[in-house]
Amino acid sequence: MRSQAARAVAFLVVLATLALGGALPASAAQATPAAAVTPSAGKAWFGPDLDWGSDAPDGYAGRLGATPSMYGVEIPYPLDRSARKEFLRATRAAATQGAVLVVSLEPDQSLRSLTKADARAANALLEEVHDQYDTQVLVRFAPQMNGTWVRWGQQPTQFVRAFRALASAVHDGSSDARMVWSPSYGAGYPFGESAGRLRDLSASDVAKLDTSGDGRLTEADDPYQPYWPGDAAVDWVGLSMYSFGKGKATEAAGRDVPLTRNDVPEAGEVAARFDETWGYEQPQSGTFYDRFAVADDRPMLLDTGALYDHSLRGDAELPVKQGWWRQVIAEVQDRPMVRGVTFLETNRREPEAGNRVVDWRDTAVPGIAGSFRTDVERADHFVLGPVTERVTPQAGAAATDQQYDTGGDQMAWIVWLAVGLAAVFLLSGLFGRLLPSWRYPDDGKPGRDLRLDLFRGFIILAVVITHIEIGGPYSYLTLHAVGAITGAEMFVFLSGMVLGMTYPFAIKKFGEWAAAVGAWKRARKQYLVTLGVILVVFALSFVPFLNTDAITTFTDRGTGTGGVGAEGRVYDLYPNAMQLLAYPPPWYAIRQFLLLEMGPWPFNIMGLFVVLSLVIPVFMWVIRRGFWWALLVVSWALYVFQALHPDFRPLNSQFEAVFPLLTWQVVFTHGLVLGYYRRQIVGALTGRLGKVLVGIGVSVYALFLVYVWAGDQYGFTPTPFPASMYDDLYNTAYQRVDLQWGRLVDIAFFAIVSYSILTVFWKPIAKVIGWLWIPLGQASLYVFVWQVFFALAIASIPGVDWANGWIGFVAHTLLILLAWYMVRTKFLFSVIPR
Repeated sequence: MRSQAARAVAFLVVLATLALGGALPASAAQATPAAAVTPSAGKAWFGPDLDWGSDAPDGYAGRLGATPSMYGVEIPYPLDRSARKEFLRATRAAATQGAVLVVSLEPDQSLRSLTKADARAANALLEEVHDQYDTQVLVRFAPQMNGTWVRWGQQPTQFVRAFRALASAVHDGSSDARMVWSPSYGAGYPFGESAGRLRDLSASDVAKLDTSGDGRLTEADDPYQPYWPGDAAVDWVGLSMYSFGKGKATEAAGRDVPLTRNDVPEAGEVAARFDETWGYEQPQSGTFYDRFAVADDRPMLLDTGALYDHSLRGDAELPVKQGWWRQVIAEVQDRPMVRGVTFLETNRREPEAGNRVVDWRDTAVPGIAGSFRTDVERADHFVLGPVTERVTPQAGAAATDQQYDTGGDQMAWIVWLAVGLAAVFLLSGLFGRLLPSWRYPDDGKPGRDLRLDLFRGFIILAVVITHIEIGGPYSYLTLHAVGAITGAEMFVFLSGMVLGMTYPFAIKKFGEWAAAVGAWKRARKQYLVTLGVILVVFALSFVPFLNTDAITTFTDRGTGTGGVGAEGRVYDLYPNAMQLLAYPPPWYAIRQFLLLEMGPWPFNIMGLFVVLSLVIPVFMWVIRRGFWWALLVVSWALYVFQALHPDFRPLNSQFEAVFPLLTWQVVFTHGLVLGYYRRQIVGALTGRLGKVLVGIGVSVYALFLVYVWAGDQYGFTPTPFPASMYDDLYNTAYQRVDLQWGRLVDIAFFAIVSYSILTVFWKPIAKVIGWLWIPLGQASLYVFVWQVFFALAIASIPGVDWANGWIGFVAHTLLILLAWYMVRTKFLFSVIPR
């Protein structure tokens, strides 16, 4: 009797520490920088114009060793499905660093065919990303329109019409985007091939382009003014100014002039270009900077860079590129209207170099990147990021934890479900005496505990139904009728408990080392399956009729960590996944993939299971030697450390934002300990003292909730608690990410009460629902893997009112039966862990 009492007290101490230890500070959201419209006075934004097919902001920032404040991207216009996806991908990537996005909309059809509807569609997308990310966008429509190398070049009438249409839509909208008019530097205009083109142009174009009035398009004509869309249409002006490594101060070199060697830029070349003297054969009436930036007080964007041809002789790459960027930096500092500079960052074939592949990149070589960063920082003129609110992948992962509305509704569910379960628990003792034949036939022999399998089946179905976001009675019950338990906590706890029960059998059969190796092989299989699911979902994103965005992105409901202000924001949960297709794929993308920093949101907890599976042999080694108490002390120390340092993350994996490893391990660790000592603990709790202590604990918890609820309902202060106790309880005790004390109490409460009820009423429950829940519980991990694809399938069916309760009921029923059938037929059991 005394040993039973000791075990009962020890068990209750474990549960009490599990429950009360959660009363620690929750993590607080960090403030983010406000969006900027222009840089502060005397400063300029700075960043790369990336090749987004083979590069990404994370890669550039990693190579540079600093975070730029702007990125450039080229997008086809009008925006079709592919262009829209590319624009959203670039916007989300820039938002992760709080950077301005320079979007060059490049027409892929004739200017004449562009319509106001195209402009409105573009503006709608700009408004969408502004609402979601508050990102500052500079829209550079049809850049270098005065050149002959672009399909929209030297068509002033149609260009001005199309630019004004887009500007009108943008200015009438609410995106706060800025329209940028950006021709190419004019030396060499009309760029050779244009000679004689006047006879093919309309009368209005002839009048516009022939600014000298001699009836010909020559060097004497203004390279800029004919393309000016008007003061009302232009917010920023821009200029493309590149070093092609050829030409001279008095004559521009066209494509017909070969590039024969790599040379350091001439001293003063950039200054001469700003003065409109370099490369011109005839003097100009004024500089671009003075005419279009200074005269009307418009910010100016400079797009620049110096190429290097590795196949040619001449000067080394660093002197060539550094000679150019140092001139640019110096001249920009002397021109305060230049408020942004983008440096071309790509490897591409260049007609100016005989169509050979040339290197425009300033960060491809670590030494050059370091010199570039040093010169940029030393100038103390360029603003580094972030300059707008950062929307990181970690924030996206955290956003998937959307809370219920605070206070009344959800708290009332917690209160009355606790009361109902406590009442059934207390009555179960009476029913157990009256109907002993209903009890679970626990003969004390080793083997599976079907009560736990059935319970796990219920929990995994709750998880599946919650992740398949459609209406219906199943969704209503799983979202409300399990107290504060969402399924994830109990899933982790029961997994630990089952492993604590089964692992000793593996040791007895194979030995301790072989059992450990088996556990690590299982962890490896889980990891490989996780990587496989991530890759399969990514591959499916290229199938046109599949709505993979439903699981590879997440739309904030305004009830997560970002608050109401984040409602509608769409997070990209596959950062840099497209870079995995590059050859060779960059290391940062490989690292994010291998460390599970990307993946579908319904699957993010899988990373937690992979990590926890790795430590099972170590934990069980400690438990088997009787040092379970030391293991729990260390577990709680880690929990407390995480609570006191909420921003600390040992891993940067996606699951860490929603299921912090150091917090959630405490549930798993207690499950292992309780599973290993299950027989002793059950024996203690079924003794007289154990029953009394558990009954008191269950009753006190239920009465406490009723008491604070009554205080709120009937207007009295629930002494010794504050009057606001009930209103504040959900947010201060039942938040999931931090596993606050109410969550932990609910885990203990729910586990004890459910186990007791299943024990007493086993046969009728098993007869009614055991055929379904038991096999699903025995293959819960298998079902969890497949639910990702169930969610994708539902999201990809168009034209269905998924909010309709009847439709949701039928869909959920069919999916549940499908999962059951797949388990019964052992479909792909050899591949997917169970």
